[in-house]
Amino acid sequence: MNYWLVKSEPDSFSIDDLINQTNGTEMWDGVRNYQARNNLKLMQTGDLVFFYHSSCKQPAIVGVSEVVTSHYPDPTAENPQHSGYDPKHSPESPRWFVVDLKFKQKFNQPITLSWIKQQKALADISLISKGSRLSVMPIDSNHWHFIMESAK
Repeated sequence: MNYWLVKSEPDSFSIDDLINQTNGTEMWDGVRNYQARNNLKLMQTGDLVFFYHSSCKQPAIVGVSEVVTSHYPDPTAENPQHSGYDPKHSPESPRWFVVDLKFKQKFNQPITLSWIKQQKALADISLISKGSRLSVMPIDSNHWHFIMESAK
């Protein structure tokens, strides 16, 4: 099993929005960065994912979701009416991909970015690495378990 972190602006799509989807499941679409896309392509069914609220007053890991469908072509990239439209993307030669995420857990207390930065055990977590602004990133299993223990 692998561990991941996905970022979302809560004004656009929050963990509560994920909870309110049918079966608590939603297609994770709109990724338009090649490195983040490559990370999406590595996600496998059963992998666990931290849900991170970004670009808000208190950026934080707010819960956990699970990959329930591994990568497939992003249908929003084919839709000229969608903000993620890419004329170079096609079903025959896809450039962009999605996974389906299912809600697993919402933390009682968010694990804030400021708290993460203060933890020696998380000093090298990809979330706070210099220049790392990816919306989809892998999380080391030691970091995953440390954060999960802290969330209890």
